[in-house]
Amino acid sequence: MEHKKLLMECAKEMGIELTEKMAAQFEAYYALLIEWNEKMNLTAITEEREVVLKHFADCISVLPHLSLTGEETVIDVGTGAGFPGIPLKIVSPPLKMTLLDSLQKRIGFLEEVGRQLELDGVTYIHSRAEDGGQDPELREKFDLCVSRAVANLAVLSEYCLPFVKVGGRLAALKGPDAARELEEAQGVLEKLGGTLEGVIDVEIPFTDLRHKLVMIRKTENTPAKYPRKAGKIQKAPLR
Repeated sequence: MEHKKLLMECAKEMGIELTEKMAAQFEAYYALLIEWNEKMNLTAITEEREVVLKHFADCISVLPHLSLTGEETVIDVGTGAGFPGIPLKIVSPPLKMTLLDSLQKRIGFLEEVGRQLELDGVTYIHSRAEDGGQDPELREKFDLCVSRAVANLAVLSEYCLPFVKVGGRLAALKGPDAARELEEAQGVLEKLGGTLEGVIDVEIPFTDLRHKLVMIRKTENTPAKYPRKAGKIQKAPLR
């Protein structure tokens, strides 16, 4: 991976130490991503430097702001090609990581990544978020939910907060519109048992990439009627 050094330096700038083993895992992950991307749509970004900065570095940039012990149970909702769950697992191996996605083909890809990278303590679940959030095995079982999904915050919160146990957190990677989305989502968070903890500006070294990390604390149980059935969440977002 010609950009291994770039990733290691990028991580160092963010206060994350990447070992040689971790760098090799990212290398293998990149190779699999490109190979599988030819037969299914995983990412529009394929150039190596771009993947290193816009996917790998972007995903791990949240780590310094999460204050994790490493023992947490984490779920990545709508993980897609494994972002941010797999990069977080690579740099923090003790995390118990669950990757949830609605497309079986993507889950097949993620299982292959897990095998080749020899990732222990990863669970792969083929499910829509709104079904998973009502599953007693998954509901309010996680210390942390992470999502890099593009849904706006009101919709994303209904998908994600039901997975988080009281006292746990939702960490959502959002773009520059985060403040406006938050304004619209304040009442929604209350309905779902969440409280805004803060919004952190995150910069990716060696790029002009910026994003907002929205941290939401789960302060009460989510009422049983949430998440609502498939389609309802998108068509009629909570207010």
